[in-house]
Amino acid sequence: MSEPVTCDVAIVGAGSAGLPAYRAVRDAGLKPLLIEGGLHGTMCARVGCMPSKLLIAAAEAAAAIGHAPAFGVRLEGTARVDGVAVMERVRRERDRFVGFVVDDVQAMPPEHRLDASVEFLRDGVLQTAQGQRIHASRIVLATGTRPIVPDIYAPLGDLAIVNDDVFDWHDLPRSILIVGSGVIGVELGLALARLGVRVRVLNRSGSFAHLQDPAVRASAVGLLAAELALVQNAQVTAVRRDGNQAVVSWQVEDGVAHTESFDKVLLTAGRSPALADLHLERTSMPLDARGMPRVDPATLQVHGHAVFLAGDVTGRHAIQHEASDDGRLAGHNAAAWPDVEALPRRAPIAVVFSNPQIMQVGGGYAQFDPEAMVLGAVDWTRQGRSRVMLRNQGLLHVYVRRADKRFVGAEMVGPDAEHVAHLLAWALQMGLTVTQMLRLPFYHPTIEEGIRTALREAARQLD
Repeated sequence: MSEPVTCDVAIVGAGSAGLPAYRAVRDAGLKPLLIEGGLHGTMCARVGCMPSKLLIAAAEAAAAIGHAPAFGVRLEGTARVDGVAVMERVRRERDRFVGFVVDDVQAMPPEHRLDASVEFLRDGVLQTAQGQRIHASRIVLATGTRPIVPDIYAPLGDLAIVNDDVFDWHDLPRSILIVGSGVIGVELGLALARLGVRVRVLNRSGSFAHLQDPAVRASAVGLLAAELALVQNAQVTAVRRDGNQAVVSWQVEDGVAHTESFDKVLLTAGRSPALADLHLERTSMPLDARGMPRVDPATLQVHGHAVFLAGDVTGRHAIQHEASDDGRLAGHNAAAWPDVEALPRRAPIAVVFSNPQIMQVGGGYAQFDPEAMVLGAVDWTRQGRSRVMLRNQGLLHVYVRRADKRFVGAEMVGPDAEHVAHLLAWALQMGLTVTQMLRLPFYHPTIEEGIRTALREAARQLD
């Protein structure tokens, strides 16, 4: 058995939350130990944000060819998607992004790293599978999440996959069923469809890309459902494997049964915190019925313990920049314990890299109160710059509080939503009123003029 290791703060998980937590502890002058039992490189770089955008970029290139004739640009011959070449670039560039992260980890002092899976032995003591013990006065858990694979899909074997598997493909499948119309389902579904894969998306409810605003959601579904072959309110009734085909049956509210065969079934119906292997029950931490520690969301501290949760594992912040913020906060508080504090959070912002794109800023429509707020809108079909580019589709809603005229949030499907989202998130974080926002410059002709249109409509309702 190896000699015990002692550190000030043990950080379990070297992902988008664990790495900032490590840096915060190190910068505070304490001894950190970064523990990782799996592959280094972060979920974002390896199987999330970056490889998905590489696949989406290829799809956008293919879609641009199809749109060219509308501008009077004629292409000779037939465009062809080379699936092997598409996936070769995805893997190559993915490995490059992962390599940057791995290089940073390998540059850490050896005494700051431990590549091993660990579990709790008791409060303040972790143990590796080889029996080595780690004594830490404070611990940060940044273990991330694991995809949920419902039992009904077990008969499919390797035909049932999760998004982690997609980016190791060496070619594109001919057909795929995607279960779930959240962010992953919409992004990957559209990308694969535009690369020539036959796609079907099933969702068990009427939700779509987490949009709360019913008008914006209806606009998004109207624009994207056909390419996704979307079936909402679908209940999967039977799943079986027939050779190299997945045969899936479902029914909707009318009770009519439908059955189709697919090369692959991509499960995007959710992820669960990766905590079971840590055996938290061996500690005195307070756990809920699901085995989750009871955590103060403002400080990320487990109630009554020098243990902090950060990133996806909290069940709250499944977006990369928010996971990083969690890591910095958890690392700061672990280093400062017992003098923990709630640090300011950045304005919420979320983007779906569909085309047209989808975004939410602030609490979105979920916080909209028609008695206390007004709603301003722009219909992108009539917006000048977006029509010039033949991207005049979608809807933007902004929400403004009546009492003080402050902008409080937005939801949108439409052109360049990722950029619109950033401008509105900055305005929200600065606490701007609609009057102050309308005093800012808007260049002509730009997509951003659409923001002004929506803000003007809100302002008229406040006069």
